[in-house]
Amino acid sequence: MYGHSALAPALPRHFTAPANLATLAPMNDNDQGVTKRQLGVALAAFGVLGFIGVLSIDLIDLGRQGGIGPAQSLVLALMVAVTILGLSLIPLGDRPA
Repeated sequence: MYGHSALAPALPRHFTAPANLATLAPMNDNDQGVTKRQLGVALAAFGVLGFIGVLSIDLIDLGRQGGIGPAQSLVLALMVAVTILGLSLIPLGDRPA
């Protein structure tokens, strides 16, 4: 037969996953997902760490001249914006995001 090996049996033409693998467990009333406070802390941490990371890349690469270029300035501004957005979400509390 075309495409089949004598050593390996052929897979069924239409493979369907068992029902228990195809369904997801429903969310219960206790599972609220991510809160605005948690999202705010995560965004603020990401912004601060990203800002420090971009500056540290420039400081570690001492052999190259030129300082902070336009792309790095754009990323630094973006990290500041992400940090401000995260800090603004923290006071909104435990409501779902």
